[in-house]
Amino acid sequence: MHALIVVSHPLASSLTHRVAHALAEGITSTHSENSADIADLTREGFNPVFNESDYAAFMKTAPLPPDVAREQARIDNADALVLVFPVYWWSMPGLLKGWIDRVFANGWAYEESPEGKVVKKLGHLPVHLVSIGGADRKTYDKHGYHQAWDAQIVHGIFDYCGAPVVTNETLFLPDLSTPDVALEQARALGARIFTAPV
Repeated sequence: MHALIVVSHPLASSLTHRVAHALAEGITSTHSENSADIADLTREGFNPVFNESDYAAFMKTAPLPPDVAREQARIDNADALVLVFPVYWWSMPGLLKGWIDRVFANGWAYEESPEGKVVKKLGHLPVHLVSIGGADRKTYDKHGYHQAWDAQIVHGIFDYCGAPVVTNETLFLPDLSTPDVALEQARALGARIFTAPV
């Protein structure tokens, strides 16, 4: 089984990147045939700006831009998609959101019919969300950020495409004693990615 781990953080030395690598270790530790590829959107220079070419592809008047087609092929080659990112302003970083804006395109992730019906096309793709939170769990609970997150990201993005969100985990840094605890949790999450029911 193969997982594509997409990580969005500008610093390769960040805890976010370390969590992504710990997840990969967990995935590969459970079975010798398991593999994980880490897609570092910053290092790879992915352009997150939805542009005229993307709009033309959305309208089906032109083919997908080559960089989008490459990203879709990477996902098509995966048995699970794992997104690892810090929480910025109670959501995901703009680079990762732009990746979703461009890659989860009409005709591939979903299909809009002329009558307005939406066909969900990613029911085969389990998604695992692992975010790094700078606030504590109590703050999230107090302000209803979990519900907002679920509405915006879990339902608004992935359910729209039919992709089941199997893991939706925030590592709350203030609640953890050390960064190493976050890495231990990430390894444990990785070990469950291909054992969790979809």
